[in-house]
Amino acid sequence: MALFRADLHIHTVLSPCGDLSMSPSAIVDAALERNIQIIAITDHNSTLQAPLIKQIGEQRGLAVWMGAEVTTREEAHCVVLMPDETNLSQLQQYLEYHLIKVENNVDKFGYQLVVDHDENIVQEYPWLLITAINQSIDEIAKFVHDRGGVFIPAHVTRPMFSLVSQLGFIPPDLPADALELSKHTTYDEFVKGHGRHNKLPIVRSSDAHYIADIGSVFTNLELETTLFEEFKLALKAIDGRRIINQS
Repeated sequence: MALFRADLHIHTVLSPCGDLSMSPSAIVDAALERNIQIIAITDHNSTLQAPLIKQIGEQRGLAVWMGAEVTTREEAHCVVLMPDETNLSQLQQYLEYHLIKVENNVDKFGYQLVVDHDENIVQEYPWLLITAINQSIDEIAKFVHDRGGVFIPAHVTRPMFSLVSQLGFIPPDLPADALELSKHTTYDEFVKGHGRHNKLPIVRSSDAHYIADIGSVFTNLELETTLFEEFKLALKAIDGRRIINQS
């Protein structure tokens, strides 16, 4: 087993709230500079930038997992990660079909760009990506799990767009694989304030929208390799794989 630092919630220039400095190469550079071995690309309600970053990461020795930060019908943010590009493509189709179509106002919300390796703009996504999709938490979790993915409610105690802000509590029967804490909440603070009644694993991620935020907090994973399937084993503490929580 080896110990890997993982930042599993990172936005790019595709997210309207993502800084224009969040280009594929810049994200990979920053992660490597900060001794992060695994990242996940999780733009709002879209996966379109993730495959290129995975390709760049593989060329430079950084593991990149792919997914999205999905806004549920309840307006709770959830990180979903898919095992491969085939299932990622299915997630993209699902998101585009269920996204509530509101035209993006660049002046108000920011650009939504897909760029190539050289940072040339190849697409400007027209529909506002920070709106909700018309699917519930349970429906999204089922879609993800049916395709071998991982479903993690994001920044669960944040005062906006979280389980606690939208539902008022963390459901004990939540169909999730883990819960994510933001850099503003420590593991010890979460346990003290919310207990561990659901017994779900805890991860911490940066939710980076700016280069400086990448790796500002991270999750320690004890795995054999950086393959996505190893993470799924760690979530269930199988065969020595595990998540190491920090206070």
